[in-house]
Amino acid sequence: MVAARLGNAGGVVIGYGEGEMVLASDLAAVLPVTQRVAFLADGQFARIDKLGASFVNVAGEALQVPVKRIPIDPVSALKGDFQHFMLKEIMEQPEALSDTIWSLATLEPAELYLNDLGAAAERLAGVQRVVLIGMGTSLHAAMIGRHYFEQFAGVPAETDNGSEFRYRDPVLGPETLVVSVSQSGETVDVLEAMAIAGAKGALQVTICNTEGAQTARVAEGAVYTRAGLERGVASTKCFTAAVVALYALALGKPGQAKRLSADEVRRRLGSWQGCPTQSQWYCRREAIPAPRERLRHHSTPPLPRPGAGYPAALEGAPEMKEISYIHAEGYAAGEMKHGPIALIDPSFPTIAIATKHALRSKMISNVEQVQARGGKVLAIVTEGDDELARLADGVVTIPEVSELLEPIVASIPLQLLAYYVAVHRGCDVDQPRNLAKTVTVE
Repeated sequence: MVAARLGNAGGVVIGYGEGEMVLASDLAAVLPVTQRVAFLADGQFARIDKLGASFVNVAGEALQVPVKRIPIDPVSALKGDFQHFMLKEIMEQPEALSDTIWSLATLEPAELYLNDLGAAAERLAGVQRVVLIGMGTSLHAAMIGRHYFEQFAGVPAETDNGSEFRYRDPVLGPETLVVSVSQSGETVDVLEAMAIAGAKGALQVTICNTEGAQTARVAEGAVYTRAGLERGVASTKCFTAAVVALYALALGKPGQAKRLSADEVRRRLGSWQGCPTQSQWYCRREAIPAPRERLRHHSTPPLPRPGAGYPAALEGAPEMKEISYIHAEGYAAGEMKHGPIALIDPSFPTIAIATKHALRSKMISNVEQVQARGGKVLAIVTEGDDELARLADGVVTIPEVSELLEPIVASIPLQLLAYYVAVHRGCDVDQPRNLAKTVTVE
């Protein structure tokens, strides 16, 4: 067999088995056979037989392409006792978060170990601006990461959709850090955006769940998540793991160089390292309660929330769309009177992320506005919030966490709600129609 990669479209993974070779466009297809893989880069060709592979470039010159061992247990490619991969991966989040956090930091002493930053490490302290790019779920993670860079490093930060970024003329330079977020490291629009950033001399770091993937080869440095293999199309554990990786990157050299004392870094690390325990809140439960029954017949649940949790609302909406085929939109609470309020009626449910740090006064006002128009509200609230529990038609509680980590924990009930609604509607949860796990073409 002969394989080629030209441009950033179409990933090529070559697996080295025992007396056999495997060729695929996605790592997930290879792992049940072997953990030893090679990735083709742009302009590389491979000739493959059952004993191995040889490589050349476009000029026909021989190449040495490194073979890596991917540290993912092949058993993770199996569903085990779970009905769907998505539910399995939701329940794996405490482990995924713990593995990611402890691969990047220790508490005693309180230190960060961003060992894969490579050439980017020394330049991070001089960063004057941060641009975070991604697509879909990764873009929503990047939007949360923006708050981390602003809070920890005190530098201007912005997010951009990779497919939009690549078709304009962004203003970038050596003082700009471009952070790409891509679970697979093979998303074509993100790679094309990275090519533009590289041509303009920007420093690049990627957040990725796949060691050796294309984004990691293009960027000067990487922060790897340790979420393990994710098979469900709707991202769950890779989303939350990417958020904690962004937390680590922002808290690292940019944060320490710009404004954070050693004591503050220690405090932030201590708070961050409680995330796996707090996420277990849902992994002990069989289901999200009764409101899922009411949602299964509705057509459009919106998810309002201001602040750093707004991206969590944006992430919850496409998950509902992807796997239950119910249209949903996420919007900031302040936007309700700028359009969405016209849609509210008794058949139109609203999911309000109204946790402790979610500007509760605004959220209470929004809940009252929805109910005044006959709408029904399911509120995600911090444990012990009796006021909102009385106001809403149904509540899901989360444990109390720090403001910047609240979006991680608040995302989990939205994942479970989307999952159970899809199951009740009889949808194909893991392989929803018209969608692919890795988007390697435009």
